[in-house]
Amino acid sequence: MFALSPFYPKTSDLFKSINHETRFKFLKMEMEANSWDNWVEQALSRLHTLKLIRSLRPIHLPNLLPTLHDFEVFHRLSPWDRSAVEINISEPTFLKWVHEIPSSGDEAACGDGLDDENFGASHQKSRDLLLFSGNDYLGLSSHPTIGKAAAKAAQEHGMGPRGSALVCGYTNYHRLLESCLADLKKKEDCLLCPTGFAANMALMVALGNISSLLSTGEKPLRDERVAIFSDALNHASIIDGIRLAERQGSAEIFVYRHCDMPHLNKLLSSCTLKKKVVVTDSLFSMDGDFAPMVELAKLRKKHGFLLVIDDAHGTFVCGKNGGGVAEEFNCESDVDICVGTLSKAAGCHGGFIACSKRWKQLILSRGRSFIFSTAIPVPVVAAALAAVVVAKKEKWRRTTIWNRVRDFRALTGIPIGSPIISLIVGSEEKALQASRHLLKSGFHVTAIRPPTVPPNSCRLRVTLTSVHTTEDVKKLTVALSDCIGLSQIRVYSSSGYARL
Repeated sequence: MFALSPFYPKTSDLFKSINHETRFKFLKMEMEANSWDNWVEQALSRLHTLKLIRSLRPIHLPNLLPTLHDFEVFHRLSPWDRSAVEINISEPTFLKWVHEIPSSGDEAACGDGLDDENFGASHQKSRDLLLFSGNDYLGLSSHPTIGKAAAKAAQEHGMGPRGSALVCGYTNYHRLLESCLADLKKKEDCLLCPTGFAANMALMVALGNISSLLSTGEKPLRDERVAIFSDALNHASIIDGIRLAERQGSAEIFVYRHCDMPHLNKLLSSCTLKKKVVVTDSLFSMDGDFAPMVELAKLRKKHGFLLVIDDAHGTFVCGKNGGGVAEEFNCESDVDICVGTLSKAAGCHGGFIACSKRWKQLILSRGRSFIFSTAIPVPVVAAALAAVVVAKKEKWRRTTIWNRVRDFRALTGIPIGSPIISLIVGSEEKALQASRHLLKSGFHVTAIRPPTVPPNSCRLRVTLTSVHTTEDVKKLTVALSDCIGLSQIRVYSSSGYARL
């Protein structure tokens, strides 16, 4: 599993002269010397030597922090839930969309500036739409408990200290949220980041920094670099992060075919670099299919790589307690680092990295997108804290969203496997035409085009939520049948696309 260091005697000669117990100790010592824990510890030691270790110094905000009993939860769908999916757009916006006229959003402006007596007022006609394109999977953005938590924090603390987390932006509120997220993900610790994008960027740059810190020269030699294996359909934030690490000369990138474990195994087996990382989305945002978590766990045991998942679309949606895709597939202990977001199923804003305390120390010391960004405002942190509690306790929301998945599957015959439904129609014109038809029918479903997806794989991305009803799904499928013909939809075998 691990290559022997060059300064040891030839393995075959050495093993002839030692017994099995000594051989086991020898191999164990070699594996421990090459383990990720050891490399991270060495990197931190190097940072200490260079006096580059950074620390979080929480600012204590007065008044008692909320407790679990402070958050009101509900046991069924309530009228206010519908505001998460019942939206409206102005008539000018509607007309520009229908006629494919580019817009910078100025048609929604209310008044001509701060001195205008009509500032903030809008007298435009509007169109009511049912939202089927958002990421608010549990409908928590409109939850009154979460809104009250944000309002209370804003009244007591304003926006909180404004600065980066390493300067003055980190508070006891941030620390409490990190502890709750670490518990959710079954990890030792957690680091809050401004966004999910910033979280992935910070982690990938920190990974590359390990080879730089442990390098024997000014720049890492090839065999000192980190080998990062990335799924072909990973999120842009992962791609940008590993590209940056590669440009800095600290990492080599290997892209494996989407969810293709034999291909990944082949790449791992042929790679001579010791420091190996596999990074993947857990639930793919544009395709709605899951990473093969069980197979990844088996490969991790075989090759000894660091397994990183981006659980942005799985957190709170999957697993009995909302712990995400790893909980769903019962492999939480096989995931070394879990990146997540608070802007999707949590209905709030921000990102996080659930990891060990060592990794947290390294990332907050070397992850530039974390270091040089202003910390999340306190009211947003308070809202996210409430969202974690509500999402865990209101289990009916997870049950309901998977019931909507079954509804869509039964109504269309399309074997979807998650709340993210990717209906590939091919050309841009077909996708735009279908989106316009749905708009006229009262549904907000956008066309996804290049560069977000490859050419000729333009699609309608439909997302289901726990606040959609069976009747909502029925109406949507009727409208879809009128514009793309659901009877012609097929599942694309190699990547799980629902394809026209």
